[in-house]
Amino acid sequence: MNTQSNGGPGVAEEDAVPAEQPLGSRAPHFIKRSRPLHVSWQVGVFVVGLAVVVAGVIMLPLPGPGWLVIFGGMAIWATEFVWAQLVLRWTKRKVTEAAQKALDPKVRRRNIILTTIGLVIIAAALAVYVWKFGFAMPWNVSE
Repeated sequence: MNTQSNGGPGVAEEDAVPAEQPLGSRAPHFIKRSRPLHVSWQVGVFVVGLAVVVAGVIMLPLPGPGWLVIFGGMAIWATEFVWAQLVLRWTKRKVTEAAQKALDPKVRRRNIILTTIGLVIIAAALAVYVWKFGFAMPWNVSE
């Protein structure tokens, strides 16, 4: 029986697709052996992850990398909780799909065209403003 993939000679099927880490706790073995210690570990991971996620939510309307911090908190939770691991896997898959779609030549061409049109509209609006009011700031315009 042939266990090789169509990728060529010497390439096994398990080498063709990168394996995802198994779901579950990544706590050290000595912590997993003791139920009270493991529950305490999980509570600690949850509290730290929650603090990071809350900080990220606070940063959303304020200056700061809010979404990045939220995903950091999710990554902390994903070290211990299966639900967070699944959410993180789904997010990584969607980000990868979006990045691949953005690299598509048709999408890039469309984005360049839309950006150019937007810049032309902004330049025209600025030209009309300068023609009508000169180089005065909007809050100093008397009309």
